[in-house]
Amino acid sequence: MAAFVRRHQARVFGLALSVVGVRAVAEEVAQEAFVRVWRHAGGFDARRSAASTWLLTITRNVAIDVLRVRRDLATDPVAMAQWLIAPGNDGDRVDDSLGVTDALRELPPEQAVAVLLSVHFGLTAREIGEHQGVPLGTAKTRIRTGLLRLRALLEVHRD
Repeated sequence: MAAFVRRHQARVFGLALSVVGVRAVAEEVAQEAFVRVWRHAGGFDARRSAASTWLLTITRNVAIDVLRVRRDLATDPVAMAQWLIAPGNDGDRVDDSLGVTDALRELPPEQAVAVLLSVHFGLTAREIGEHQGVPLGTAKTRIRTGLLRLRALLEVHRD
């Protein structure tokens, strides 16, 4: 199975990424596709298609399933990030023993949102810039500065 995965992983990941558009989600789709192939290997019929065709069909189906779920749970990541850092929301009920939520709330809102969009939602700096209506360089600066300040704040909370 390891050789099969190595042989096909680039194509599977590429297909998944082209369908879902987010690297982190594409990695999960690719992993799930290989798991399904492993589970249903006995059902593969070489007379009907090549193994790579079967694998890519499974990958496409998994990716489409993920898109359906994401569409059904459609949440604007910017709105979600802003909600997470707003004081007094239900996010306070989440176990936050590391103090991440409090530290995020100490950042300027545009940095906190940029960090959440990058780290939690897996958006690229370009996508974050588009969501926030700022140039790519500004989005990168917000992410980097936010992460550096977050690290410093968490070190203070830890002590």
